[in-house]
Amino acid sequence: MFGPKSHLTARDDHLYIDEVDCFALARNLGTPLYVTSERRLRENVLAYRSAFPDADLYFAMKANGNLTLLHIAVQEGMGADVFSSGEIFVARMAGFPREKILYNGNSKSEKDHEMALQAGVRMSVDSREELEDLSRTAQALDREAEILFRVNPDVSPKTHPKIATGLRSSKFGIPADQVAATYQRAEDLPGVLPVGLHCHIGSQILDTSPFAEAANKMMDIAEAVVKVGGKIKMIDLGGGLGIQYNPDAPAPSPADLAAAILPIFRDRCQEIGISPRLILEPGRSIVADTTVMLAGVNVIKRAHVNFAAVDAGFNALARPMIYDSYHHVVVANKADQPAKETYTVVGPICETGDVLAKDRRLPALERGDVLAFLDAGAYGFSMASQYNGQPRPAEVLVSGDRVEVTRRAEDASALLAGQSIPSRLMW
Repeated sequence: MFGPKSHLTARDDHLYIDEVDCFALARNLGTPLYVTSERRLRENVLAYRSAFPDADLYFAMKANGNLTLLHIAVQEGMGADVFSSGEIFVARMAGFPREKILYNGNSKSEKDHEMALQAGVRMSVDSREELEDLSRTAQALDREAEILFRVNPDVSPKTHPKIATGLRSSKFGIPADQVAATYQRAEDLPGVLPVGLHCHIGSQILDTSPFAEAANKMMDIAEAVVKVGGKIKMIDLGGGLGIQYNPDAPAPSPADLAAAILPIFRDRCQEIGISPRLILEPGRSIVADTTVMLAGVNVIKRAHVNFAAVDAGFNALARPMIYDSYHHVVVANKADQPAKETYTVVGPICETGDVLAKDRRLPALERGDVLAFLDAGAYGFSMASQYNGQPRPAEVLVSGDRVEVTRRAEDASALLAGQSIPSRLMW
């Protein structure tokens, strides 16, 4: 049932994550609830370490910003790929060293640049215009920023269009044919120190050939930069390795990724005469399968289809609504029972698109059952909202049979946070 997910098992009809009964956990802490296996998280980092022993791994914080999980990533020696000044703040709170934080992004404000300069973190510059702006801000603060250049390599990653970031039409990165000249310009500007190249071609990619294509194109660009006198100390090939959401759709492993790109990287570096540090930015493939989201069944409605209405909608798990994504569903208190009926699982949100799973064969459902949505650790809670007045759920970490709350569930007071009523309207 769970394939390679060794942290998930079925025992006495109940779903367990590590040594913890998911149904009992839902009853004790309530639903919706995000539950993460610490063991699985560390295993996933180790898989990357084994595949890329000489590379730096920067966790893509957009995938999951839970402070405890980030702290575990720090313990495992990872850096952080951040996409906002807020993520810089959280990364430093988690303990990532500033020299292993890369601030990426296509629309940084002057305040963003100021914070990054004051924090002393490296930046990925997304355009010639940003380069000039950053130079001016750095001079005003009497600081110097180490920078990489975000490259648009024009590679089709064979994934959902909304998460394809390396296409020519994408908003991200400098066109490949403009990078060498931009790098050369940076060498002459005060306040910036160019040290390398950066790309990211997309997310949830299940074929390693686009990564190989991107690696070749990045090395072509590196060669062009070297020819104009640029010095390259780092090459960041980004992340994007997909995971097996659907039991029938296997995904490549970090070892498969290494087999696709390391020979290209090593051979081309030798040809060009450079020895840069390789950086990778895994996010989803580190954290997605560590976590299940538990949701309680409120209503079974027999209509043109059988609807199972649960207490979590796209407010808690947005991926199915945004990307029509698949999450495998297990009935946490009927994990060993055979499938008997077909259900469409929907949430409590006042939107027709609030569908978490379509046409799933499941055991017969009833009010009080608990559904587990697998592989919810990436872009799950991090994309959650309070839409329709739904406070965001709790997050817990399990380690063996230990359960620790890492984020409390919000209550209704969270819906009023930061708000005030003008005194003239108070009667």
